[in-house]
Amino acid sequence: MRLNLPLLLAALPVIAACQRPVPSVPGNGHNAIQEGAIPPPSLARLVDSLAIEKDSIHLVVLKNRRMFNVVAIGDTLKRFPCVLGEVPEGDKNMQGDRRTPEGTFGFRDKYPHRKWHKFAWIDYPNEESWRRFRARKRRGEIPAGATIGGEIGIHGVPDGMDHWIVQGSDWTWGCIALRNDDLDAVWPFIRPGHTVLVILP
Repeated sequence: MRLNLPLLLAALPVIAACQRPVPSVPGNGHNAIQEGAIPPPSLARLVDSLAIEKDSIHLVVLKNRRMFNVVAIGDTLKRFPCVLGEVPEGDKNMQGDRRTPEGTFGFRDKYPHRKWHKFAWIDYPNEESWRRFRARKRRGEIPAGATIGGEIGIHGVPDGMDHWIVQGSDWTWGCIALRNDDLDAVWPFIRPGHTVLVILP
């Protein structure tokens, strides 16, 4: 599927508008729209108005910018702030290193979560993860008895704790965390077995 160029050009101001940072209200950790401003369109509305097929949507995390992008046909539709594992730099080497893995992944499952609002389970370790892990062991970069780890995903925060994301401090054990409303916006477009997630350094 290719986007209609005149339609895309007409929609560029709308897409650009949703990339502007929204001012935060001091002290509450939530984003707010300035009085009189037109709120940016939701992700679902953008996808619908641009007639984007769900199969063309993928997710790209830029670790160095703490940015979670929703992308379709080469265009970024929405950007959301995110945080990472406590050790944010570098690929995940082994269980317990609290790094967020890098590479291209799919999704195994997604479900509501008692503590973290929702959880989208990525397929780490995948074949590429295992290849890197074994190579690091051979080179002696990780202990011979190390295990590769798992249970990595995208999740939210406990109710009322969105400021954990707004503050930008990395605190997870390797997962990618979003504000709950942002995760809710992305949720319908995470399709286990179909959606691709790219995590870049």
